[in-house]
Amino acid sequence: MSDPRKPIVVVGSVTMDMVTTAKQIPRIGQTVIGTGFATTPGGKGANQAVAAARMGYAVEMVGMVGDDLYAQALLDNLAAAGVGTAAMERVAGSSGLAPIFLAESGENSIVVVPGANGKVDCAAVDRHSALIRSAGMVLCQLELPLETVSHVLALCTEVGVPVMLDPAPAAPLPGSTWKQLAWFTPNETEAAFYLHEESKPEKAAQELLARGLSGVVLKRGAEGAYVAVAGGKAAWVQPFNVEAVNTVGAGDCFNGAFAVALLEGRDPWTAARFACAAAAISVTRPGAQASMPSRGEVDAFLAGQV
Repeated sequence: MSDPRKPIVVVGSVTMDMVTTAKQIPRIGQTVIGTGFATTPGGKGANQAVAAARMGYAVEMVGMVGDDLYAQALLDNLAAAGVGTAAMERVAGSSGLAPIFLAESGENSIVVVPGANGKVDCAAVDRHSALIRSAGMVLCQLELPLETVSHVLALCTEVGVPVMLDPAPAAPLPGSTWKQLAWFTPNETEAAFYLHEESKPEKAAQELLARGLSGVVLKRGAEGAYVAVAGGKAAWVQPFNVEAVNTVGAGDCFNGAFAVALLEGRDPWTAARFACAAAAISVTRPGAQASMPSRGEVDAFLAGQV
């Protein structure tokens, strides 16, 4: 039986993380012996798509991979999670790649190669405009060219499709952006970037809403989330106490689950609690997409809370 609900459409990045572990990160000119190597699918767009799809919701991904040996693995991983890939295009050159050196101390150095992600232009968005227009909500991040993200926002504003923007990595935004968003979801560092100062969450949320936003979620990790809507309620959503193993992708997990809960009709604070639960489960596991919980896991986790 087909899902009658409008899908979540993610317009974003798809990246293969290439993680080399070693006792220490090599200095320039130095060779060290590694202790491990793994490739794991990442990219903020793909992470959020997988997180939402694992919640049992219809999700479609708009983006690009290259013609290298990683491309098919990235597409297969999305499909295995239940993400629709009909709007994923292949282009010449490398897929998005992120070579990561990880030391035993936890220090890391990362080189992000945009590859195919850097080729997702306005024309690509237009080729899939019918899909984007059909969305119940569109999720964007800032790992694609900024003009592409702006084009998506303009298209969605024209037809009344709500957009959730995760401003990562933080970058200057056109003034028109703020009024085009249903939700803006920065973490602590990103919020400070847009406010040019460290503000307490309560003040930061109001300052951001004053720019024309409809809703703000300040993701604060172990502190939980602060959720505020224009002209309405603003309140903390408390975190869940878990033993964190790896926080990579936790913010993306939150966004995917939050979008699903909103589209299922939950109020923003109940939706954020659901999303906090999903993110809490994700940090107890290694990996980004590999750590995203299923709907059953989140429901069971919440049922076990007093």
